[in-house]
This record gives sequence, C-alpha cells and structure tokens, in this order.
Amino acid sequence: MKKLVYLLVIISLNTFAQNKYLTKSGTVNFEASVPSFEEVKASNNAVTAIINTDNGEFAALTFVKGFRFKNALMEEHFNENYAESDTYPKATFKGTIKDFSMETLKTTSTFEIKGTLTFHGKTKPLDSVVLNITRAEGVLNMTGNFMTNASDFDIKIPKIVKNKIANDIEVSFKFELKKK
Repeated sequence: MKKLVYLLVIISLNTFAQNKYLTKSGTVNFEASVPSFEEVKASNNAVTAIINTDNGEFAALTFVKGFRFKNALMEEHFNENYAESDTYPKATFKGTIKDFSMETLKTTSTFEIKGTLTFHGKTKPLDSVVLNITRAEGVLNMTGNFMTNASDFDIKIPKIVKNKIANDIEVSFKFELKKK
C-alpha cells in the first residue's frame, strides 16, 4: 500500500511539472536614449521566467544590479541614483497570457499578456502587451516589447541630465523556456 501511495505521489508530481516551462537565462533590455546624446541602454541576461501552460500564468524576476551598460559610470549612476538597487534589488512581472493554450499553439503564435510590473518599489499594471511565442521540441521562445515611463515608478531624473535621458523607456524581452 505504501508503495502504491508513493508511486501515485511521484506520478502526480511529474504530471504537475510537465505543465511548467522555465528559464534562468532570459534577457530583458531597456533603452531610454535621446537622439544626439549618449546611448542610455542596458541588458540583463540572467532573468528567471516561468509559464504555467495549463492556465497561461507567467512570471519573471530579475535582479536590478544585473543590468549592464556600455559605460561603467552610467551603470553605477543607474544603480545608485535612479534604480536604487540596494533598496529595491528586484524587478518582477506577473501576468496571464490571454487565450493561451498549448493545444492551439502553432509553431509561431501571437498573444496578449496582461499583468503587473514592479520596479523601484512601485507596481504598475501593463495591459495588452503583444507576446510572440514560438514552439519547438520542448522549448517555448517568448519575445515582446512594451513602453513604460520612468515617472510611473517614481524615478527622478535630475534637471542637469533631463534632456539626455528619455522619460519613455522601451523594454524588450526574450525568454527560451524549457520544460521543467
């Protein structure tokens, strides 16, 4: 009897795990550049993301200090003065992909995701972000982008550099999620 219960628990855990896809090496980029000034652009290649393919729930987590800039001084200013990454070390997104279904997912499909983005201690709803999903053997590739504003997250841009940094920030992401 104990063996049967143990076997049922193992089978149910394996079945549960088959409905999740995960990555720990996703990429999130952002750009807040203004024409004629130095590029304000960063990338983070250590983003964790997970999707529950049963219901389309999706979550992503990144450590803010993981964003890399071309200019080390810009990276330092970003972490100390704007993102305050010692105080707010993580950024998260939690949402649901509208009408997501593995059964109807084609090789490449377009969906909308709705959720909340938390950065710098502030949470902002994101509606109708377009999401492209490509399906290959055991892998889901997810890409997309959206616009947000520094002011939505109470990030103050000093007057001395206000004309060199855009308030409108383009965020792009790419995740290669594998079956868990």
